[in-house]
Amino acid sequence: MHEQVAGAIRRAIAEGAYAAGDRLPPARDIAAVLGINPNTVLRALRDLRDEGLLEFRRGRGVTVLGGQSARATLTERARDLLNEALRLGYSREDLLVIIRDLP
Repeated sequence: MHEQVAGAIRRAIAEGAYAAGDRLPPARDIAAVLGINPNTVLRALRDLRDEGLLEFRRGRGVTVLGGQSARATLTERARDLLNEALRLGYSREDLLVIIRDLP
């Protein structure tokens, strides 16, 4: 679930809904809107911080650092590809074999 939340925030940043320096709503508010546990939202926010998209500041909340990095874009695409492979009945290992066999 936290990956879905992180993906939605990544997309919002990539699509310009949030610009560099913008503050995100508090995790509790995001969780309430989505009807999920705040810890799930916090885990997603930490993942995005680790990717370099967000910054946590005491007393200022969570702010956007900048546009989506190339690695973050690639990670999101890879995650989408994995989800599609799983949906089609392929395992993660099957997908890795397919990728390794690419010319």
